[in-house]
Amino acid sequence: MQTNKLYVGNLSYQTTQDGLKQKFAESGNVVSVTILEGKGFGFVEMESKEAAQKAKDELDGSELDGQAIRVDEARPQKRSGGGGPRGGRRRDFRDKRQRW
Repeated sequence: MQTNKLYVGNLSYQTTQDGLKQKFAESGNVVSVTILEGKGFGFVEMESKEAAQKAKDELDGSELDGQAIRVDEARPQKRSGGGGPRGGRRRDFRDKRQRW
């Protein structure tokens, strides 16, 4: 594992930061917990890469608040480039191209 930060998916909307922290504390020291409200996922930062690997191995597929959670190494979000002109919709771009 290359990082000590974990992605936690398939969270119940009732899951709290305290509940998630308590679950991951079973596998090691938790540095921080962030849940994106209304998205069903969050992030847990463990004290070390080893603790993160242990948490992933032990908790992936385990149950929290009635849901089988998914635990994986957190990865930076890839930047996605647009497919057309800035600020325009694809249809607008086609219309302009036809006029050329």
